[in-house]
Amino acid sequence: MHTMWKGTISFGLVNIPVKMHAATENKDIKLRNLHKKCKTPIKYEKTCPNCDEDVKNEDIVKAYEYASNKFVVLDDEELEALKKEQEDKAVEIVDFVQLEEIDPVYFEKSYYLSPNEGGSKAYALLREALTDTGKIGIAKMMIRSKEQLAVIRVYKDAIVVETIHYPDEVRAVGDVPNVPSQESVGKKELDTAKMLIEQLTTEFEPEKYKDDYRTALMELIEAKKNNEEVEIGGETKAKPDNVVNLMDALQESLDRAKSDKPKTTKPKKKTTTKKTTTKKKKATS
Repeated sequence: MHTMWKGTISFGLVNIPVKMHAATENKDIKLRNLHKKCKTPIKYEKTCPNCDEDVKNEDIVKAYEYASNKFVVLDDEELEALKKEQEDKAVEIVDFVQLEEIDPVYFEKSYYLSPNEGGSKAYALLREALTDTGKIGIAKMMIRSKEQLAVIRVYKDAIVVETIHYPDEVRAVGDVPNVPSQESVGKKELDTAKMLIEQLTTEFEPEKYKDDYRTALMELIEAKKNNEEVEIGGETKAKPDNVVNLMDALQESLDRAKSDKPKTTKPKKKTTTKKTTTKKKKATS
């Protein structure tokens, strides 16, 4: 795995030298834009609309727009010095909390941590302590020029850094339009909805979930690459019926869920009895 960052995780007076690696990867298929006539990739050049000229990278500066068309220009040296000052600090775990206390809306991206030279023992100590207490650590760290609030937790045998949003980065639920505050729900509808949830409840197996669109797109690309005939528009999932009555929709969904669920076959009692009898006979002889 590529090392994205090196630093130190600390709690109390314990310092753990670690390396950070991306725990996830983007599997999106990237498509290029070509000129339709000659199939040449399109260039996106940087131009200044005021000077009406192309701009090179060395002629570009960073700035913060504090009002419309009013900027504070920041030098690269200032930004680098500020960034280095924060990166040189150890990532200190300031609090320990329960994982279930953090709503998933706060979570952003996952990174694996591995021990750097001389850090294996302290790494194992933190891993065991987090596992035994069932707690996670809350820390701050610099990643790609941004100070991140982060969770330090254990996933299988590895320590994971999970970046989380600051509270002011999560938009207020009250700003969401058309959310009903109080809506009367009938007991029959509620009971049927609960039955439907129970019927569709299973153990989480991440391996069974596939990106069907990405798979189909790659098959299309391979077929066109090999000059094969392509036919799009096979079987499509039926759209749900436009059932106006909520109770009818719930009952229909419940009936379909019951019919789709595989039936589990139980072993016959007679077979068990025969085996038991045979064992007894052998034991007697």
